[in-house]
Amino acid sequence: MSKQPVNRVETVDDLRGFYGEPSQLVQQKFMETLDEHCRAMIARSSFYCVATLNEDGSLDVSPRGDPPGSVAVLDPATLLLPDRRGNNRLDSMANVTERQRLALLFLVPGVLETLRVTGSAEVIHDDPRLAACAINGQVPPTGMLVTVEKACLQCGKAVKRGGLWEETYRISRSDLPSFGTMLVEQTNTGQTAKELDESINDAYKNRLY
Repeated sequence: MSKQPVNRVETVDDLRGFYGEPSQLVQQKFMETLDEHCRAMIARSSFYCVATLNEDGSLDVSPRGDPPGSVAVLDPATLLLPDRRGNNRLDSMANVTERQRLALLFLVPGVLETLRVTGSAEVIHDDPRLAACAINGQVPPTGMLVTVEKACLQCGKAVKRGGLWEETYRISRSDLPSFGTMLVEQTNTGQTAKELDESINDAYKNRLY
């Protein structure tokens, strides 16, 4: 079978030829610190993604979820991201320990617009500032202290197209195999799908914090 030719874009100038010029508004939207509107978005966000850089140059994106207000805005240029109980791989924190670059995307349920933040981070532990991130009286032992370099509000076209806060594309959980079933087929731990599903459900119920 012959390979289909790839019409690859080779340069940024070539890429620009397929698009119009960005508006003045878009060109001016990046800020070096978090203004009141950015801080209001973060205070109401219950879900965000953290992008970091792996040792081999590849990228890692990790989802994070907590009640609104769990990310502490220490000042207009500093955020504190708590670390909660997870799978102990420590991908994001290990990456920023060795390569400090990171990017964040904050989502607020019901709001189409999102917030993008980029900067550098370091992992802190046993720091009194972590008390601001406590849930159910449990202070996280570690967290990522983020120095903001750029921030901007992002228009809601992507969230609108994806119907994220609507019922348009919502599926029944039974439309996909259980998480345990998928993991059994992707790994070789010797556990059954039933055992994994029971362990996962117990973690969801009893080991979130």
